[in-house]
Amino acid sequence: MTIPVSVDPIDVLRSRTSEKWAEYPDDVLPMFVAEMDYPLAEPIRRALHAAIDRGDAGYVATTNPLPAALVGYAARRWNWDLSAATLLSTADVSMGIVEILRRVTSPGDRVVITTPVYPPFFDLVTEAGASALPVPLADTGSGLRLDLDALDAAFDEATAFVLCNPHNPLGSPHSAAELARVADLAARHGVTVISDEIHAPLTQPDAVFTPYLASSEIAAAKGFAIHSASKAWNIAGLKCAVMVATGAEPAAILSGMPLEVTWRTGQFGMLASTAAYTDGQGWLDSVLDALASNLDLLDELLRTHLPEVGWRRPAAGYLVWLDFRGRGWGDDPAERILREAGVALSSGLGFGDLGVGYARMNIACSAELLEEAVLRIAAISPGPAAE
Repeated sequence: MTIPVSVDPIDVLRSRTSEKWAEYPDDVLPMFVAEMDYPLAEPIRRALHAAIDRGDAGYVATTNPLPAALVGYAARRWNWDLSAATLLSTADVSMGIVEILRRVTSPGDRVVITTPVYPPFFDLVTEAGASALPVPLADTGSGLRLDLDALDAAFDEATAFVLCNPHNPLGSPHSAAELARVADLAARHGVTVISDEIHAPLTQPDAVFTPYLASSEIAAAKGFAIHSASKAWNIAGLKCAVMVATGAEPAAILSGMPLEVTWRTGQFGMLASTAAYTDGQGWLDSVLDALASNLDLLDELLRTHLPEVGWRRPAAGYLVWLDFRGRGWGDDPAERILREAGVALSSGLGFGDLGVGYARMNIACSAELLEEAVLRIAAISPGPAAE
C-alpha cells in the first residue's frame, strides 16, 4: 500500500542540523547534497524510538537481522536471490568501496571510474592506495551510456572498476546487457568490478534496475556489490551499508575482513535499515510518486523559464543533471547560481571533465521550493556576469 508522504514544514527543515540545511544561511535554498526533505518513514521512526527506550545504543552484534532483511527485500523488489550470498555490513558505501579496493588492488594500481560520476569516487580510489583512471561515458544521442569499447581499452591497464549503478548524477540504471558485457570484459582483463548500488531502491516503477551480480554468471562469480538503505530512506547519518558477494573468491575476501569493518556499522543504522527493508516499501513508493510529480513540474518549469538548459529525466533517484552551457554561465554555473540566485546546487566540476558547464540539483523537496529555485535561477541574465 502506498502511504502519502508530505514534505516537512520549512521551519522544521531549517531546524535540522545535518549538512543540507546547516551549510548555508537561511536565504539560500539548499538543493545540493543528497538528503531528502521528507519526514522519516514511520517504521524507521518506531524502530529508533524503541531502541532509545531500551538503551540499545551499543556495538552492532555479529549476528543481527539486517542480512535477512536485505535478502528478503532483494527477492521481493528485484527477484534477486541472495539466500546463499555472503553479506557484510560496514559504515557506508564509500567505506565498503575502500575496504574492497584495498584487498583487490596494490599501491599504484589503476582503478576505472566512468565520468561524470559521484565526486568522492576519485578520493576513495586514492584512499585505497590506487589511482583513478577516468573513462568518460559515451554520448549516444539519447543519453550518456557506458562506453564499452573504451572500457575494454582501459581495462588493459586497470585492476578494478568502481561502477555506479544506477549512475549518479544521471539517475540511469545500466541495462542487463551492458552489465553482462562489462563482466565479460572485466573477466578477460582480470579486473574486479565493485558496483555501488545505493540508488537502486529509488528506481521508478516504469524503469528496470538490474543488480550487477544478477546480470550474468561471470558477474556473480567475480564481482562485488554494495547496498544501503541510506539514500532511499534518508538515513545516511545513521551509517550502515552492506557489501555483497555471490562468488567463492569475492565471498572469501569479505569473510577475511577484520571484525572491525563490521563494527564500524552504526547500531541505529542497522536497526533503521532493517526496518526500511522489511516494512518501508509503502513509504518509499509514496516518495517515488512525489519525485515523479516533481520531475513533471521541473520539466514544465525548465521549458517555460529556462529553455536553454538541457537535461534528461532520471529513471532512478532524486538528483537531476542540468546542462547550463546554453546560458553562457561558464565552467561552473553552480558558483554563479549560488552567488546571484541564492540556490545551492552541486558543482559539475567535481564530477570529472564532462561536468564542465553542468550542475546537479536535488529535487527531493516541496513543489513550492522547486518552483522558487527555478524562478530564482531564471532571473539571472544569460551570458557572462557583469564585471
